[in-house]
Amino acid sequence: MTPLEKARGLLAGAERVAVLTGAGISAESGIPTFRGPGGLWRNFRPEELATPEAFAKDPQLVWEWYMWRRGLIAEAQPNPGHRALVGLERRTLVFTLITQNVDGLHDRAGSKNIRKIHGDIWLSRCTRCAYQRVDKSTAVDGIPQCPECRAVLRPGVVWFGEQLPRLVWDDAERAVHDSQVLIVAGTSAQVYPAAGLISQARVPVIEINIDDTPFTSSVAVALRGLSGELLPKLLF
Repeated sequence: MTPLEKARGLLAGAERVAVLTGAGISAESGIPTFRGPGGLWRNFRPEELATPEAFAKDPQLVWEWYMWRRGLIAEAQPNPGHRALVGLERRTLVFTLITQNVDGLHDRAGSKNIRKIHGDIWLSRCTRCAYQRVDKSTAVDGIPQCPECRAVLRPGVVWFGEQLPRLVWDDAERAVHDSQVLIVAGTSAQVYPAAGLISQARVPVIEINIDDTPFTSSVAVALRGLSGELLPKLLF
């Protein structure tokens, strides 16, 4: 039995499936990863901009970077990997898609039950009150302000040094614990606490990635290649 056949067999008998996706699946749609060669912007590294401290120091600069990223994402399209996960959700009784990606490509592909543990780049939220809104703009003129309290708006993403949204994280952990199979696709499994979901799994794990990860030796099936090529093969 090949690894692909074993993975198909695991999914065929599963009524509860959880999936964890990372930057790799978005990179296949042309979105640069933080750690890739396209990760630089105006001589800044993402780690220098995606922090509360950077926003407090220069919110205009941080907003300009996020609008630039939104522009890149707006030009990208969901790939066959995104669409395969939509097909898997439709045929699975209980399905939860947990993603580290903030780009919204899973939504655009048609996935429904998504837990965005790192937030959503298309969301703007107030730094003071509970106000938030979906914002599709890709250009910024000045620093956006909250229409309710006039405080500064910020991108609705989780920055380095911030806690993950508690309710979303709790749902993600619950989905992994309750699943019968966990698929991990397009992630280096080096970013925590997201990678910790893999070690929490007490079920077979199917790993799909172009390279080995710290969890490769312990998963049930490790498939090497692009998510856009391998995820459709799990279904068809």
